[in-house]
Amino acid sequence: MKSATFSSLSIRNYRLFASGMVVSNTGIWMQRIAQDWLVVSITGSGTDLGVVTALQFGPALTFSLWGGALADRYRKNRLLMLTATLTGLCALALGLLIVSGAVQLWHVYLIALVGGTVTAFDNPARQSFVVELVGPEALPNAVALNAATFNLARMLGPALASLALAVMDVGWVFIANAIAGVAIITGLALIRREELYAPIPIMRAKGQYREAFAYLRTRPDLLAVLFCMFFLATFGLNFQITSTLMAVQTFHLGKGTFGLLNILLALGALSGALVTARRRRVGVAMVLLSACGFGVAATVVSLMPDAVLYGALMLPVGVMIIMVTTSANATMQTGVEPEMRGRVMSVYMVVFLGGTPIGSPLVGWIGQHFGARYAVGGGGLISIVAAVAAAYALARVKGLSVRERLAAHTPPRVAERLAA
Repeated sequence: MKSATFSSLSIRNYRLFASGMVVSNTGIWMQRIAQDWLVVSITGSGTDLGVVTALQFGPALTFSLWGGALADRYRKNRLLMLTATLTGLCALALGLLIVSGAVQLWHVYLIALVGGTVTAFDNPARQSFVVELVGPEALPNAVALNAATFNLARMLGPALASLALAVMDVGWVFIANAIAGVAIITGLALIRREELYAPIPIMRAKGQYREAFAYLRTRPDLLAVLFCMFFLATFGLNFQITSTLMAVQTFHLGKGTFGLLNILLALGALSGALVTARRRRVGVAMVLLSACGFGVAATVVSLMPDAVLYGALMLPVGVMIIMVTTSANATMQTGVEPEMRGRVMSVYMVVFLGGTPIGSPLVGWIGQHFGARYAVGGGGLISIVAAVAAAYALARVKGLSVRERLAAHTPPRVAERLAA
């Protein structure tokens, strides 16, 4: 009997995509750890660390909608091969600058901005490509497995980066990421086009961006997801920054060990992804309830007195992160028409990533001047408030109580508990 957890892996095209992403994402996570360490070692500033993160995610505000339109017009695997190539070249360039001893902070800023621009085009195509690989019925499982592969890489990457930082120059980590990018390019090149569940590409026309916003105005359920995820991503999901500051400033960990906090977070996320992969149904309720769960976990973890307890509670934080993000992603994709998916997902990526340029410098500044604990706990509290506000607003629109609205979008067993 085929395992429900790994059912999407029976599809050849998805296996190629997922295996390539494990290798590629491992390299990306190695680079993220190395980049954070590089910036902190150059400047010692949490604010500068936040600026680099903002530059990486800032282009999503400008280019993601364009990227979504391109994803609806052209073959997504070819777009993804192009973006993977450009991402690898950015990593190679920065790695060579570091190894040669010529690197300066402005180089990191510039390459972060260029890489962020490429990512703004990559994300809508990559997110909306998953349903073409597996079909709409298997989409929730495939989205959860994507999260599992991402977080497997999120564990392997920091572990390998910590080892590499302990024995070699940081620049070689960037060069390794450039080499790892070949895996996803190869996987995409081997995908069989005739086995894709691809919609007929739309023709270029005026008003295509406006169509996405007009469509979303008719969908208060999807707007509730977008509202909640904006605040969650902007203020809550900044553990790339806050864990670095907690490790360096609060717990005084060395460069060979601070990546362990990211590994524990990823281990929790991987566990959450495998649990979520068994679900056949997703919806708004799962998004909002998971957002509240994340907010509670983040608030509690911010109070931990030492690195051991902080690291242990990274596990439930990781579980809740993956539950809310996979539920939101699958809810957005399964709720739209195929010809609108690229553009709607580009709006989702603008909301999900576009808030980071606002939140990252602010979170970094709070962590630098008031302490990382305030940055972590504040993000958790804001996430709770956003989820409750979204549930209340959605209930008002539909004329239901919050409990009735959540029950209407919740799997039967959970709905029975809500009604009890």
